[in-house]
Amino acid sequence: MLQKTLQFLQDNQTFYLATSENGRPRVRPFGLVVEHDGKLWFCTANTKSVYRQLQANPLVEISATSPSMDWIRLSGKAVFENNGNVKRKAFETMPNLSRIYKGPEDPAFEVFYLDNAEVVFQGLGNYGQPPETYRL
Repeated sequence: MLQKTLQFLQDNQTFYLATSENGRPRVRPFGLVVEHDGKLWFCTANTKSVYRQLQANPLVEISATSPSMDWIRLSGKAVFENNGNVKRKAFETMPNLSRIYKGPEDPAFEVFYLDNAEVVFQGLGNYGQPPETYRL
């Protein structure tokens, strides 16, 4: 299921990450996901509000929809780790990151994975049926 989830997020390049702040939901578009050591990794800057929100409450949900109206929800606990291999892989996957960061070693560049992740697949084609739910 990890590869199916990764492929869905890569195929539908913009997905939305939800956090909370002061009891209110906060949602923003994300576009980078990489797989490393059996985990899905994402990135942000430690200067952004999303980073502060994830530090205060690491529980997140990601949602993405395909043009054919299939969708997923991916939830888990964001775990930040200073992983140089993942940071380099992120820059290889999305070279445009160099427009935002000085490189993988930029002190503002942070990567995180979802621990205890659950993914739910659903779509118009199987609407009304129980969704496919998996632990990653």
